[in-house]
Amino acid sequence: MKDKMRVFLVDDHTLLRNALTMLLTGQKDIEVVGEAANATEAIAGILEKKPDVVLMDISLPDIDGIEATAKIVKNLPEIKIIAVTMHVEEIYLLKFLNAGGRGYIHKSAADRDLLKAIHVVMNGEIFLSSDGVQVMANQYIQTDNPQETPPEILSERELQVLKLIARGFTSREIGEKLFLSPRTIETYRERITVKLKLEHRSELVDYAIKHKLLY
Repeated sequence: MKDKMRVFLVDDHTLLRNALTMLLTGQKDIEVVGEAANATEAIAGILEKKPDVVLMDISLPDIDGIEATAKIVKNLPEIKIIAVTMHVEEIYLLKFLNAGGRGYIHKSAADRDLLKAIHVVMNGEIFLSSDGVQVMANQYIQTDNPQETPPEILSERELQVLKLIARGFTSREIGEKLFLSPRTIETYRERITVKLKLEHRSELVDYAIKHKLLY
């Protein structure tokens, strides 16, 4: 296992990059290996340095962060890219996840969520800040025909696990809350994905919001 997680920063605001660098360099298990102010520089630098995690702004001066994410993931499919953005609209969130992004944080919540997000995506999961989940929930509340109840195919325990997955908790954290081992939580997760015919955490989040499991 690597001693440190290698992080690359992409944002056109120097002050924000400096602030993120200060936050990250104070962590013993994180190393900032590069930064860029636009997508063109970012793609070149990331392909060269091959970091573990990229913190990506959506609004960039040349091409947007969503398109840049798709290009990077195409060449480095194992890379973990987290959006750190002012955009909370559902359309940006879904497009970013579909492009291969693994986390989505509003800039106002970066000091609260960023370190957790990095660890969550490095653990192979997707991280959505509470702002992102709430925006998606609001969109579904406003639809004409929201689905109001979860299917009976899920047991009570599976519903508990699903709710916590959708809220961004890791298997270890869910296990601590439910007094179960992380391996048991993974077993529940596998059952849920099989029963619902879903694979990715973003799909589980979408399912939980549609069925009003988060509010």
